[in-house]
Amino acid sequence: MYEIIDTHAHLEEIPDLEQVVAGAKASGLTAIIAVGSDIISNTRTLEIAGKYPDFVYPALGYHPWNIKESEIETNLSFIRENIDRAVAVGEVGLDYHKHVRANAEKDLQKRVLGELLKIAKEHAKPTCIHSRYAWRDAFDAIKGAGLAKAVFHWYTGTSSVLRDILDSGYYISVTPAIAYHEEHRRAVKETPLSQLLLETDSPVTYARGREGEFEARPVDVLRSLRGSTVLKGISEERIAQATTENAKRLFGIGKIHYGI
Repeated sequence: MYEIIDTHAHLEEIPDLEQVVAGAKASGLTAIIAVGSDIISNTRTLEIAGKYPDFVYPALGYHPWNIKESEIETNLSFIRENIDRAVAVGEVGLDYHKHVRANAEKDLQKRVLGELLKIAKEHAKPTCIHSRYAWRDAFDAIKGAGLAKAVFHWYTGTSSVLRDILDSGYYISVTPAIAYHEEHRRAVKETPLSQLLLETDSPVTYARGREGEFEARPVDVLRSLRGSTVLKGISEERIAQATTENAKRLFGIGKIHYGI
């Protein structure tokens, strides 16, 4: 059993959370970064962190999937007012899938992300970045905002953008999709251990429509660990130790008490 951290989970979406958290602890997890996606999930994420102090650490975000013009300021105000209770700003970012752009076009997404990055910069918080089909623009936004710390969650983009991410000292997180997703596998293979984190994105469904389909829980961060071991040819113990130290350093775990 290794000390291990799930750096990205939507705990407010998981039923039977008490049982899930107990199972995670029993499997060696020492922390979970619980990310929010709008004012409702952010509120719930803070409540969950209060119930599990020094184990669940909240991040407050506004996901591009949830952006609505009429709700932007309400969401931003909540994050501004509560950011000192969080370890990060996230989940935030850009998503250029056509279904997302039908609700929030690129310019609107960029404007919202810019405001969120201002909050992160002002409060010296790392950011958890969603960048589907928007890898270059997402990187340029983070870099342009002058942020020192960020993780590009579940990265599947080009190697050229990945090089810029890594050269800037940012992180990439490994999900259980490492077992089958070729773009994700390539990104993980190209990323040094010193810039890797592990996550689950619970409760997302992996291998959808394939053999072995499953709905993730934080304990499935062990799948991310095992997949990284196979892909990179490095022992589970070494990857667990390195990614846990990376997560502690990025999110300040162990330095600050975030119990609510």
